[in-house]
Amino acid sequence: MAYGLLWILFNGLARLLFRFRTEGSQHFPKTGGIIVAANHASYFDIPLLGCAIPRRVFFLGRASLFPNRYLNWALQKLGWIPLKTHRLDRKAFGQALSHLQAGEPVVIFPEGTRTEDGSLQIGKPGLGYLVAESQCQVIPVYISGTFTVLPIQARWPRLFPLRVSFGKPLKFCKDEGKSVKSFYEDVTTTVMNHIAQLGGVPSPTQDAYDTDSKSKLCE
Repeated sequence: MAYGLLWILFNGLARLLFRFRTEGSQHFPKTGGIIVAANHASYFDIPLLGCAIPRRVFFLGRASLFPNRYLNWALQKLGWIPLKTHRLDRKAFGQALSHLQAGEPVVIFPEGTRTEDGSLQIGKPGLGYLVAESQCQVIPVYISGTFTVLPIQARWPRLFPLRVSFGKPLKFCKDEGKSVKSFYEDVTTTVMNHIAQLGGVPSPTQDAYDTDSKSKLCE
């Protein structure tokens, strides 16, 4: 009930103050576990992406983001999964996998932290691990405008139009000829390229916009 009330409240404020819009929402499945991978530019990304998804969603986020234990408890009840970013946090990923196996969406920010200049950063292999273990599809997402509204050094938000763009779900197949590490890297690179394409911005990888690699994506 609390999640639903906050969803309505934030949706109303975002549309009223920031002219919030979504694109490609028809690509988001109505049921089943799905991994949502988005760029990360601002603290606004989490509530905004939550507003854009009409389902209860769970977020993997940096464990040190909210140091207050009471706030931590409340946010975990709302769907935040604290993630230790200096290593592969098997506890946090285990929680994420449990939600995916229960047919619930899980959001991950492959870059691992907010961008300092607004450009996309190279993704980390945690996304590939989650894909390999869950066998779930990935929906790439580009969040536009949040860096202008609340960049990393800002104290107060500025009014600016916000948009969330969803891509088509991506299904990855394991290549027996590649190592597990290579699979993780391939998944993350491919997803970051799709995110870049959705936003019409440069890809952080050398194989920019190589979004049709048959060795990575299943038909």
